Amino acid sequence: MATTLARPRALTPGTPGNPQNPEAPVPAPAHKAFPALRHLGPNWYASVMGTAIVANAGAALPYQLPGQRAACQFVWALSAAALLLLLAARAGHWLHHRDQARAHLLDAAVAPFYGCLAMALLAVGAGTLIVGKDLIGEPAAVAADAVLFTFGTVIGLVTAVAVPYLMVVRHRIEAADATPVWLLPLVAPMVSAAVGPLLVPHLPAGQAREALLLACYAMFGTSLLATLLMLPLVFARLVTAGPLPLLLTPTLFLVLGPLGQSTTAVNQLADVAPLAIGSPYAGALGAFAVVYGVPVLGFALLWLALAAAMLVRAARAGMGFAMTWWALTFPVGTCVTGAAGLARHTGLTAFAWLAAALFAALLAAWLLAAAHTLRGLLTGRLLPR
Repeated sequence: MATTLARPRALTPGTPGNPQNPEAPVPAPAHKAFPALRHLGPNWYASVMGTAIVANAGAALPYQLPGQRAACQFVWALSAAALLLLLAARAGHWLHHRDQARAHLLDAAVAPFYGCLAMALLAVGAGTLIVGKDLIGEPAAVAADAVLFTFGTVIGLVTAVAVPYLMVVRHRIEAADATPVWLLPLVAPMVSAAVGPLLVPHLPAGQAREALLLACYAMFGTSLLATLLMLPLVFARLVTAGPLPLLLTPTLFLVLGPLGQSTTAVNQLADVAPLAIGSPYAGALGAFAVVYGVPVLGFALLWLALAAAMLVRAARAGMGFAMTWWALTFPVGTCVTGAAGLARHTGLTAFAWLAAALFAALLAAWLLAAAHTLRGLLTGRLLPR
């Protein structure tokens, strides 16, 4: 299996923490406490990301149905509860299974998933300010988002440097090992760039607002350029080595993450630019949102069609459930918010309908992934005891 040749291997293809097959049990050492936590890898944060984006994207849709906002509030609360539970469980993982946690960092197949921690914090934080404020009040929502944004951004920037560093100096990687999973630590700063504008109106006018605005643009550039370096490696692997293993096929949708999130970021930043920076820059940034967002979203739709075709092929070949199915949620959600942003700035009904259609696909994918995850937890297939 070409995508798992990196050494040293912390997880074999049958290990529950391995995104290729998280269901086959591997017993923990007898002296270890909480054996189920041993199999809880950083890839589980993808479930929090995928849940939070449903709430955020649903609230951003140009079309709002009766009860839709209340449903988004419920999903946000669910994502916040899942984040707290997972943070506690991952703390237990590091406390009681430190050898496995360190092994994850040295495993090229698992280390990139540490980017999911930052994105989970950022996504839930954004949801707190978008819909959570209706439940906890705006002052508490602003404070919570500020904390989650700060920690998520710091962790995301550290991960964006640390994981590529480990790939260079510690992991043993070949060209055929490239998968879209490599993009995960690089997308985290783009998520910060997309959700940071929510805090701009709550900062004092002047230097503070402008600093955050330009910092978000800096993170936009950091993530975009890093993605442009990595994406050709992923595509080259596909055309030279063939399709990914069946259980890794959903990770093809991860490519949509930097595309949809960058489109979301430029539109969100354009919304608050007049509050933070004077002309002519504010107007130019508004134009940039459309000039950049339209072609990038067009490429995202092209990749979505390709990934969907590969997913159908894998399903027909017998692809079973794995935690990689959560890759079908957050990346698609970023395309929903990107299309909604373009609908705001262009006034085109076509983008509004596109956002609604993508949200329907997101909702279906989330329900499917969530149902199978709950079933796997209840049966003990995902986290053997």
